[in-house]
Amino acid sequence: MRNADPSCIFCRIVAGQIPARKVYEDDDVLAFHDINPWAPVHFLLIPKQHIVSMAHVQADDAPLLGRLLALVPKLAQQEGCRPYPEGGFRLVTNTGADGGQEVQHLHFHVIGGPRPWLKG
Repeated sequence: MRNADPSCIFCRIVAGQIPARKVYEDDDVLAFHDINPWAPVHFLLIPKQHIVSMAHVQADDAPLLGRLLALVPKLAQQEGCRPYPEGGFRLVTNTGADGGQEVQHLHFHVIGGPRPWLKG
């Protein structure tokens, strides 16, 4: 497991140093509400281990990412997204400066709920 980065805000949230409104947590994954939501449902899903971005994902990360992505539909519905196909959600991850990544810790935005949304 990769070490936490003490300067990373998401690592500090995982460590309990910064509060967050948690949606889900297990030994490897944390989901919490976005502090600036774009839509009625907007939370972040992160691996607890510090992976900088999708550009840093390695083959041995596949089981963790598979588990993380498998949680998305369940958590989206739990947080208020209507079921597919009438409802749904958006799943976004930004990678690097050109991709709009602001926090250098791999994270997925789960965004949904009735439209119109603030952004997107």
